[in-house]
Amino acid sequence: MQRMYSPWREVYMDSFKDEKHPKPEKGKSVFADIPPEQDEERYVLTRGEYCFAILNLYPYNCGHLMVIPYRQTPEFSDLDDKTMLEIMQISDLCMRALKITHKPQGFNFGANLGKVAGGSVDTHIHFHIVPRWEGDTNFMPVLGETKVLSNDLRRTYVQLKEAIDKLKSEQKAS
Repeated sequence: MQRMYSPWREVYMDSFKDEKHPKPEKGKSVFADIPPEQDEERYVLTRGEYCFAILNLYPYNCGHLMVIPYRQTPEFSDLDDKTMLEIMQISDLCMRALKITHKPQGFNFGANLGKVAGGSVDTHIHFHIVPRWEGDTNFMPVLGETKVLSNDLRRTYVQLKEAIDKLKSEQKAS
């Protein structure tokens, strides 16, 4: 098995060692209890009453984000109707913003339910939105098992946040 070392991930992992980003309490996921004052540094794009959208720090593609209910549960059936509706509304908002900022040709949208399904945070259901472009799988991931991402995460956050805020204000005005 080949290994590619990614020392930049250490910054994120080490961030749970300091007071600013304490390690989640036992039984809590990394998505639980992100205070609103940390939205920018944690890449939270928008918040609703029942869920929020956040950029994925380890994206499959540029603009990969997640929609996460505040209620921590591994089970889809534990989500109430209001939460499920808001997940769909925020997902739609994020996809519209991604169309403005990144112009994808399609999306993968879904959840990994359980560890065997690929869920790395399997105690807190979350929905992935992955922008896709024709030909975005090339020789690097296929032969080199390495994904090349050409967008800066901070710049992606700023672009998406601006687009989401604009779409939300247009929605309120109509």
